Amino acid sequence: MAVVGRDGLVVTANDALGTLLGADPAGLADSPAADLVDLEADSQLRSAYREVLLGRSDRMRCTRRLKQGDGRSLWAEVTLSPLPDTGSLLLAVSDISDRRALEARLRHLRMHDPLTRLPNRALFIERLTSALESAAETTDASGRAGGGTGRIGICHLDLDGFKAVNDTLGHRAGDQLLRLVAERLTHCADQAEQGRRGELLVARLSGDEFAVLVADSTGTEQLSELADSILASLQRPFDVAGQRLSISASIGIVERTAGGATATALLQAADTTLYWAKADGKGRWALFDPDRNAHRMTRQALTSTLRPAVDRGEFTLDYQPLVGLGCGAVRGVEALVRWRHPRFGVLPPNRFIGLAEENGSIVQLGRWVLETSCQQARRWQLDHPQAPVFVSVNVAVRQVWDSDLVADVAEILAETGLPPELLQLELTESAVMGSTGQPLQALQALSDMGVAIAIDDFGTGYSNLAYLSRLPVSTLKLDGSFVRGFRDEKHPSPADQTIVEALVNLAHRLGLTVTAEGVESAEQAERLRRIGCDTGQGWFYARPMPAERIPALLASRPPEAPGSPPGSP
Repeated sequence: MAVVGRDGLVVTANDALGTLLGADPAGLADSPAADLVDLEADSQLRSAYREVLLGRSDRMRCTRRLKQGDGRSLWAEVTLSPLPDTGSLLLAVSDISDRRALEARLRHLRMHDPLTRLPNRALFIERLTSALESAAETTDASGRAGGGTGRIGICHLDLDGFKAVNDTLGHRAGDQLLRLVAERLTHCADQAEQGRRGELLVARLSGDEFAVLVADSTGTEQLSELADSILASLQRPFDVAGQRLSISASIGIVERTAGGATATALLQAADTTLYWAKADGKGRWALFDPDRNAHRMTRQALTSTLRPAVDRGEFTLDYQPLVGLGCGAVRGVEALVRWRHPRFGVLPPNRFIGLAEENGSIVQLGRWVLETSCQQARRWQLDHPQAPVFVSVNVAVRQVWDSDLVADVAEILAETGLPPELLQLELTESAVMGSTGQPLQALQALSDMGVAIAIDDFGTGYSNLAYLSRLPVSTLKLDGSFVRGFRDEKHPSPADQTIVEALVNLAHRLGLTVTAEGVESAEQAERLRRIGCDTGQGWFYARPMPAERIPALLASRPPEAPGSPPGSP
């Protein structure tokens, strides 16, 4: 300790302070206290010190690194406070070097992986955050950092099939492999550091996940070269538990300007890109693509809101007419679901039906579509009892597996009062042609009920035509790709015409009707009529429209229109 005057000079110091500083206590008198314990190292500390000297503050405390007389240094806690009734101040200096060393050891243990001795996720995020802040502070108006590049890069890697090592050789062998991988990654980073400023940080994030941080990266080429060297290094066999193991890794690369980035966002992007590499075949690296990520985020947002969207009433139905090619009358309509998403606007079925099938919400959505369509068809039947139109509803094969479709259809028909012959269910060719067991039984039960079954997009899969005769199907809907060959009257596609003629003849011999999709011109419609197609669907007749516009089409159709049910050629 020492007594310090209000002028900042030492009045007297005890022996312990002299010993601590490696100086004669008597010789410390009249020395500036600030020089002895480094109290003017920065402006903030200097200001706090001045406030105590002037009596505007009662106390200050700080931690300083002090030089001893023999050149060694120590960590000290410095306190300055008034001495009562003297007008002087008491300077107290405590050696906390041992405590600081213990804290450093504990921090090292807390911030490093005990197995590989590499930095862990916490330290990696800390260093990444620091690198981002440093780049943000030093980047000038030209976009380049003072002495740096203002860019940052991450290689996030995961071992392919590591679980198999643990399962077959045991966790001890797995731990040994992880240590060897850490050594090779460190060597790759050391090699990459040669000839460039700055350091590369290798960390073990968790399990078999590692990451390499490249502060002040020079571009994607540097990161891709690093990833290539890592993949090559890991492809060399490892000697583990008396065996030579060959493994591979998948790597996600993120490289960008540091401005505006956060550690959390960069790590999330790197993790996403890592799984792109796995999905693309493993044993490779993938580079972060903002467009691909935006698509993934949109897909995730849609998936997570599909189920509640049905309850919120965000789905609507449009209807597209199915027109008799011989008479020009509207025979039926196909119900097409639309999602009026509050964020992404009106979405067509191809944006969300696949997602609904994946997460199972297609069952709930499909039942709503079926019920709403049947209610609407019943209203049309009551309004036009002389020539009612059927409604065609798309059904996913998962609706057959995950719900009692037969019971649902029977219940909805009973509730709405719609005759079964005015309902047609459409399933894709791939779903119907391979139907056995439960799906086939359901289709047969629906057919026995009087509901028509149609194969949608027929001709796009690998059809077993012999099997077609054993299915309870009443209609084939030819995919629009065949109809496109009918566009040019002067230069028609002989192949498309031959195929369509053959399919129409086959269908009629089996007692089926044929609907041509994608009809866009009068020439197409006429040629399809001559070939023998029964109904057409496409923009030539009408685009999908709200239900309230359908009655106008029904009122204007030819009076001789038979209004045939879907199963009648």
